[in-house]
Amino acid sequence: MEDIFATFVKKHDYLVCIDSDGCAMDTMDIKHIRCFGPCMVDEWQLDAWRQPILDRWNEINLYSMTRGINRFKALAIALEEVHAQYTPIEGIEELKDWAEHAKELSNGALETILKEKDCPILAKALSWSKAVNASINKLPEEEKLPFKGVLEGISAAHEQADVAIVSSANLDAVLAEWEKHHLLQHTDIVCSQSAGSKAHCIAELLKKGYEKDHVLMLGDAPGDRDAAQKNGVLYYPILVRHEFESWTRFKDEALDKFLSGTYAGAYQDELLDAFVKNLS
Repeated sequence: MEDIFATFVKKHDYLVCIDSDGCAMDTMDIKHIRCFGPCMVDEWQLDAWRQPILDRWNEINLYSMTRGINRFKALAIALEEVHAQYTPIEGIEELKDWAEHAKELSNGALETILKEKDCPILAKALSWSKAVNASINKLPEEEKLPFKGVLEGISAAHEQADVAIVSSANLDAVLAEWEKHHLLQHTDIVCSQSAGSKAHCIAELLKKGYEKDHVLMLGDAPGDRDAAQKNGVLYYPILVRHEFESWTRFKDEALDKFLSGTYAGAYQDELLDAFVKNLS
């Protein structure tokens, strides 16, 4: 893993960690709606049931408590449902077993397995994943925009706290998107896919001397909440379909509560309840 933490210097007593896709950047919907789901339909030739399958893919990945899960876990869930409801998917149990038990779920991990054995379902999963990446790379840059209110919220936080990007996205993509929209200048460290899991990144940042109740993670998915809770730090949810309102509330209300020590407890509990209800 890239050791970006060695050179990071703590400047404030408070730290705000921010996820990228689906939280700061309005890129999650477009990637799933235009790339992930359609590439699955094409790879497994599911065009006869295209619309209900695409609708279900989006529900799994965008509008439920499985939002933000690993692409291969989502693929296993979606194809298992296709197998049960529409048409047989050869090898579905092998895909499910790999997605559930593998130590690493990535293109590289699949390539390693496929060098050692012939497994058609995993070969198709790799082909799908590569097609997804190619499709994402073709998305127009002008459509990869931050949510309204993000710049104002991050710049307000940066006046009184250190700001870290904590994302599972590709480093180059994060840097390009945040730089283009003048967000990067309001951050102090970029923790991306290559730096490790979100929970790992928060843990490494805590080693710089922050009190746990002085660290706030902003995210849009249960995995972001879980990474915060695993480290005992605070969590602020960006609600799906209510992103502008969430960022406005962060700047106008939540940030002050965080900095004044009144965020934990009833206020955070209210936000967490709203987060779960929004995805249920």
